[in-house]
Amino acid sequence: MTLLTLFALRLAAGLALGMALVSPRETPSGYFRNHLYVALGLSALAAVAGRSAAPEAFPWAVAAAVASYIGAVLWLYEKPRAGVAALLVVGAAGLAGAWHATLAAKAAPPVVAEAAESKAGSPAGADRSAAGAPHPGAPQPGAPHPGSTTLALLQCIGSAGLLGVTMASMLLGHWYLNAPGMALAPLFRQIRALIGAAAFQACVCAAGATMQATHVADFEVSQWWWLAIAMRWAFGILGVGVLAWMARETLKIPNTQSATGILYVAVIGAFGGEIVSILLTTGAQYPL
Repeated sequence: MTLLTLFALRLAAGLALGMALVSPRETPSGYFRNHLYVALGLSALAAVAGRSAAPEAFPWAVAAAVASYIGAVLWLYEKPRAGVAALLVVGAAGLAGAWHATLAAKAAPPVVAEAAESKAGSPAGADRSAAGAPHPGAPQPGAPHPGSTTLALLQCIGSAGLLGVTMASMLLGHWYLNAPGMALAPLFRQIRALIGAAAFQACVCAAGATMQATHVADFEVSQWWWLAIAMRWAFGILGVGVLAWMARETLKIPNTQSATGILYVAVIGAFGGEIVSILLTTGAQYPL
């Protein structure tokens, strides 16, 4: 439930901040109003899931849900300045809650890594389980590796940005079906932000993977680890970046429907990549 809380809050925060990049002068208020209800649902889900699993994140999830509802009302009554402010509040509260959920997930046992070793029949994994010893690379209470907290915070922000901007871009692309006369500038801006978010996340996760493999003495690089890392990068970072570039080039034709379809695939890639990243990171010292 902690991981569900973490993912939902990252997505809610990123979606709100991604919508804040869109100019209200060029986009109907319905885009902001309708999708703030999505942020409301995600925040409410995080509050329910995290009430016991990540209690430190619970008040932030509630705050994000309340701000989402207030923001939707503000956009209903055509109050763009206050509406943008509400988006920023949702983003800030969601990020704060996501960070607390990240800390709670790091403190939990790295069950994914242990399960993978058990299925593989690893004697070392069985010995550690029998002895009650932590998995190699698992965070030791009170002894974080140098730079791990900073990288984890940057990865949390980057993950929210990548998830949210991808989602906001895809939803904005769908809005052109309702208002085909809309200017293309907002979608171009969103896609540029998506490329930037993918590049930022690539830098943070590359640094984390390098530090994990070289600075954690007892960390074992297994075939499962390489497979998971390959999936994380292929779908969640490189794939999203390539799809964002394809959407931008398609939008130059212009063909908003095709660009939106490409962004829909990018959403699937971003979701899959970040879920794998979350599972990997819970059993590591550095973000992956």
